[in-house]
Amino acid sequence: MASNPKTLNDLFIDTLKDIYYAEKQILKALPKMARAATSPGLKQAFEKHRDETETQVDRLGDVFEIIGKAPRGKTCDAILGIIEEAKSIMEEFEDSPALDAGLLAAAQAVEHYEISRYGTLKTWAQQLGLKDAAKLLDQTLREEIATDEALSKLGESSVNKQAQKAA
Repeated sequence: MASNPKTLNDLFIDTLKDIYYAEKQILKALPKMARAATSPGLKQAFEKHRDETETQVDRLGDVFEIIGKAPRGKTCDAILGIIEEAKSIMEEFEDSPALDAGLLAAAQAVEHYEISRYGTLKTWAQQLGLKDAAKLLDQTLREEIATDEALSKLGESSVNKQAQKAA
């Protein structure tokens, strides 16, 4: 057993670095996904989420400031895997009517990962007495949930129907 056992605060910082890295990777992936999408609504959703993600990265910077740490990422294998799946969909379904449905599913996998991380970080921030950090994390959590709901509506109203029509 280590002489200095890790604490919830250590876990909070590690997870904060994880989501910071993830958001930076998402920022790189969203323009590619927007370019690949054929549905104007899906393109617009990806562009909107990119702008929102920039704000969320800034907000994470504020959380790092609250805890007295420099904003630094830590490689997040989970988000790299999710983004790799999105790349595979873009390659394998290029020129396919199912492309947008696949891109939308990949985007929701990203959202669900983010929702999980931000929900956890918010709870831990509250537990650690970091009220201001918890508020910032909650703001981002609510945005991620709204984006996920918007993507679901887009899938149900048009994208999935387009994929089916061309079958």
